[in-house]
Amino acid sequence: MYKRTELLHQKYPAKAHAAKVAAHLGTTSGILFLEGQKTLLIEDNDEPLPFRQRRYFFYLSGCQLPDSYLAYNVSSKHLTLFIPPIDPESVIWSGLPLSPSEAQRLFDVDEVQPSSDVNAYLANAGAAKAGNCVWIIPEQVSDQISFLTFERKEISSLKEAIEDCRVVKDDYEIALIRKANEVSTIAHTAVLKAVKHAKSERELEAVFLERCIANGCREQAYHGIFASGTNAATLHYQKNDEQLAGRLNLLLDAGGEYRCYASDVTRTFPIGGRFSKESRQIYEIVLRMQTECTEMLKENVLWDDVHSRAHEIAIEGLLGLGILRGAKKEIFKKRTSVAFFPHGLGHYLGMDTHDTGGHANYEDKDGMFRYLRVRGRLPAGSVITVEPGIYFCRFILEPYLDDPTHMNFIDKDVLARYWQVGGVRIEDNVLIDTDGYKNLTTAVKDVEEMERIINS
Repeated sequence: MYKRTELLHQKYPAKAHAAKVAAHLGTTSGILFLEGQKTLLIEDNDEPLPFRQRRYFFYLSGCQLPDSYLAYNVSSKHLTLFIPPIDPESVIWSGLPLSPSEAQRLFDVDEVQPSSDVNAYLANAGAAKAGNCVWIIPEQVSDQISFLTFERKEISSLKEAIEDCRVVKDDYEIALIRKANEVSTIAHTAVLKAVKHAKSERELEAVFLERCIANGCREQAYHGIFASGTNAATLHYQKNDEQLAGRLNLLLDAGGEYRCYASDVTRTFPIGGRFSKESRQIYEIVLRMQTECTEMLKENVLWDDVHSRAHEIAIEGLLGLGILRGAKKEIFKKRTSVAFFPHGLGHYLGMDTHDTGGHANYEDKDGMFRYLRVRGRLPAGSVITVEPGIYFCRFILEPYLDDPTHMNFIDKDVLARYWQVGGVRIEDNVLIDTDGYKNLTTAVKDVEEMERIINS
């Protein structure tokens, strides 16, 4: 067993992933064919769009080069990578591209050919009857690619097979996610140190980005949320440009991406160095939601049950503060807590922030579960976020105050004291084990320690 630092010096396990996908498809022959993302130009401009490799392609190649292809011969377990050949016209601007021999050393593949040879390879593979079936993702196949020599094209199952395989991570993938979390912790801590003296949300975003880039995460896993005051009531707040003066708290939801693997970390803390009474009360409820729900995690736990428990704890806490009133079971049954906790408890994490394989049901008529991005039982080896929150969003809450189903469960006078809290969310990235879990996130969330750092 490699230590993590040693492991990440090895090649990304592309061939193991390819074999895993083929087994999931239930085939022992044929060709799996995938294309990398193309170089695309900004509209009405000669500059390229920021490049982001297709995750389906990366999972079976470990290659971040644009304009590349791969073919996996299932019966021979032979993985071929096709990369762009030298274009003399572009060398003066961009330098020499990666050579086939260099790519062979970098990537876990059996052979590297120029991308100009893709169609010749496919023609020979089909004629040689290597199973005479090619699996593709049709919306990710270029017009010039030909499969004429194959008897059958399977266009419906490869994408879903890769999505399902991505749920259970191997040691290499877990090491990448853990590394992304370590860098994100450095960046979150830097924001804690800067928040008391910063003037605007964008200053804090700049601090976070600088620390991520300096420590190896050139890309962000998603557009970070730097929401001060009542902006924190917006779940995916994007502006990040308002002034901090007069605001109570900052909700910071941001994570670096390391070699195509994401972290997704949220912390909420006082801008001035000390939580207000109301903010501290809400924070303690959310922290209890997260702590107790995390303790429930192990292989085969039903995620719906964990999400339900988060709502039960939220109801208990809000009843204790007097924001909610009435019988706990009745409040749960009527789904009144959805007004304060409207999103799902978490989602799978991997190459995408909202990673694949969760099988969400966004048509669910039960509002408590409609936005739950993972349904069913959690397998060992999956990584899931645990991110409960309580929010005071007028747009969401005020209709509940006039709704006969909910209005008697909410005390408007007590609620009025909490509008300025905005929202509190705490989020960690958790690896599911056969007998429990491992928390991959180390960013501080203890109130006394956060306040100490802010005031240091």
